[in-house]
Amino acid sequence: MAISQPDRTAALRTAAAHAETFLAGLDDRPVASRADAAAVRDVLGGPVPEHGQDPTAVIDALANGAEPGLVASAGPRHFGFVIGGALPAALAADWLVSAWDQCAAFHSLSPAAAAIEEITAGWMLELLRLPPDASVGFVTGAQAANTTGLAAARHRVLARAGWDVGRNGLGGAPRVHVLCGDQAHATIYTALRLLGLGEDAAVRVAVDDQGRMRPDALAEAMGRTTGPVIVCAQAGNVSTGAFDDLGAIADICATRDAWLHVDGAFGLWAAASPETRHLTAAAERADSWAVDAHKWLNVPYDAAMAIVADAAAHQAATGLAGPYLVADPGQRDNTNFVPESSRRARAVPVYAALRALGRSGVADLVQRNCAQARRMARLLTELPGAEVLNDVVLNQVLVRLPGGDEANRKAVAAIQADGTCWLGGTTWNGEYVLRISFSNWATDDEDVDRSAAAIISAIGAA
Repeated sequence: MAISQPDRTAALRTAAAHAETFLAGLDDRPVASRADAAAVRDVLGGPVPEHGQDPTAVIDALANGAEPGLVASAGPRHFGFVIGGALPAALAADWLVSAWDQCAAFHSLSPAAAAIEEITAGWMLELLRLPPDASVGFVTGAQAANTTGLAAARHRVLARAGWDVGRNGLGGAPRVHVLCGDQAHATIYTALRLLGLGEDAAVRVAVDDQGRMRPDALAEAMGRTTGPVIVCAQAGNVSTGAFDDLGAIADICATRDAWLHVDGAFGLWAAASPETRHLTAAAERADSWAVDAHKWLNVPYDAAMAIVADAAAHQAATGLAGPYLVADPGQRDNTNFVPESSRRARAVPVYAALRALGRSGVADLVQRNCAQARRMARLLTELPGAEVLNDVVLNQVLVRLPGGDEANRKAVAAIQADGTCWLGGTTWNGEYVLRISFSNWATDDEDVDRSAAAIISAIGAA
């Protein structure tokens, strides 16, 4: 069927209307979905349509069919994982990205995308207090950011040992020793698997009661290795929010010329606030960093940054070349900093978020969410026998209820079923506990109080 300009306009307006209805209802709808994937498949599935349909009718059917299976994670009371909402400017900018439909890989395909990535990269380095000459790749999420940073690490530490992994692969290469804290995020191990270094080959270094890597244990583990070394540190433990002692770890790495990678998916944003900046002390001494923009900067999926101090190692690991790919001299080709080519201009919503918030707005967002985490921790200690297990230094709260794992699992299920808010569970030191994360611009103190009351009520009824 032929598609006309009026068809396009009508479809866009219909999509905008559905989006506005969804966003306007976030405060009132249950945070959990009302239907599972099977129910959505029943409505939207079936055989491939034989004939095309009117674009507006397609959008109506899609929005109505998906609606019961949507989670209100964009709203102010979703405290599961570390998921921010979408700032108005970032969301609107993301719509522009889709409308512009630019391939952001090469300057020749979109000078605008190249310029915006370059500007945004500079802003990010300044805001996070990282080396101004570091290279920045805009990737999909923390998984891709960690993988890219570790790819650059693999290239450089093997090059120091006289091995070109880009040309020769890993067959016959010196063994790369990877040292990670015992509480390293799962994406680190997936990255090691993808890079051929091996998930199980990583040496897990002992941590303290907050999940921080112990520098003495790192020094001991490094003393048992020879050859190339990569150390993976953490800025913001995914359960407790705790930060590794990056200064002490950097000192240990310097004794062996080891590459230091920092997984700071959400925690590195602490550098943007004067109140939490001390947590990121010495982060600038690392060699690479991963940070996610959808977590705390509140931009739509997908947007994260792989940042590497050694720009040559970064581009050696991810650069793209070909006879038909002629670079524009002096211009940025975004594809050289990420493990992909054809992609959207994902730096645009990050640019919009930073410009809409400004330095003070980002600091306020971080400070507000951290204060809300402390507020929630205080409120939940009113539950008889409830115990906050972590030092609430950032935006994470771990709560253990009396009654053991079964009681805590029932509590999480009851809270999710109530729908006022959504939180998840996790295993901490062998026990199943409640985990609550704050990273949404729309959350206010009333949301915290309302959610705490609902949590206490749901637990009482469980």
